[in-house]
Amino acid sequence: MSAIIEVSGLSKHFKEIKAVDDLSFTVGEGEIYGFLGQNGAGKSTTLRMLLTLIAPSKGQIRFFGKDLHGHRKEILRQVGAVIEHPEVYGYLTAYENLSLFAKMGGHRPPKRDILKQLDRVGLADRAYSKVQTFSQGMKQRLGIAVALVNDPSVIILDEPTNGLDPQGIADTRNLILELGRHQKKTILVSSHQLSEIERIASQILIIDKGRKMVEGNVNELFDPSRMVVEFQALDPLSAMHAIQESRWKDHFSRRQNGHFILNMTRSEIPLFTGEMIQKGVQVVLIQPRHSLEDYFLSLTTPNQHVDAFAN
Repeated sequence: MSAIIEVSGLSKHFKEIKAVDDLSFTVGEGEIYGFLGQNGAGKSTTLRMLLTLIAPSKGQIRFFGKDLHGHRKEILRQVGAVIEHPEVYGYLTAYENLSLFAKMGGHRPPKRDILKQLDRVGLADRAYSKVQTFSQGMKQRLGIAVALVNDPSVIILDEPTNGLDPQGIADTRNLILELGRHQKKTILVSSHQLSEIERIASQILIIDKGRKMVEGNVNELFDPSRMVVEFQALDPLSAMHAIQESRWKDHFSRRQNGHFILNMTRSEIPLFTGEMIQKGVQVVLIQPRHSLEDYFLSLTTPNQHVDAFAN
């Protein structure tokens, strides 16, 4: 698989603040690549540098094997993007918006192609409605249509499901999967909605405070035999002491919404449950799961549990 986006040693400093710090990653052709981080981690800053909206302090960005700085116009003609809130014109119709953005990109697609793009994002029946009458979710989908209007080979989406209702999130997810899996587009999508990235991405990059924490194949990063166990007891204090005074203390990760979060293998779950009951803990909930969210939290908030037993 050939590399479509190559980022090497990328940094961006705003005075004393290191928004992005020596970041390197590679996006392969045809991948849906998930770019994860908490708010303020440096995701949007990185994407803005990829689109030449801001200049890096140092580092190199390559698309299609070519340096972005030296081949900017050539590269950006092949890239579609939605960064934060879509920039669309409310006084124009959806059709007029797409036609205008296509012309700005040097293209004049026939009417049927523009209508096809609107149909792809579920807006065919609102093609001639003014955008100022659209909901936030509809504007978000129109923004994606704008990114697709010139049939780019690379699509960059920054938090594409922000502000959407559950149906809008599902529609956007299905659209991304259609573009990646069936139309073979290379997609770089950033998000803090971890469950969505887990559903669509084959590769992920997790950053924290501008630095790379991990990059790799989703399936390879997670050991299916290891589980995250959410544990709740009727008396949290007695449960806290029972865990603290047992071998399960080393499995403890953090407290979350009044529950205890532990890491263990699937075969250890009944042993842990039995020992808690033997110690007189009245167990209310044992819920094992294995998700990207827990892995993400273990990387970006590794010290949350340090003082949990002291409280």
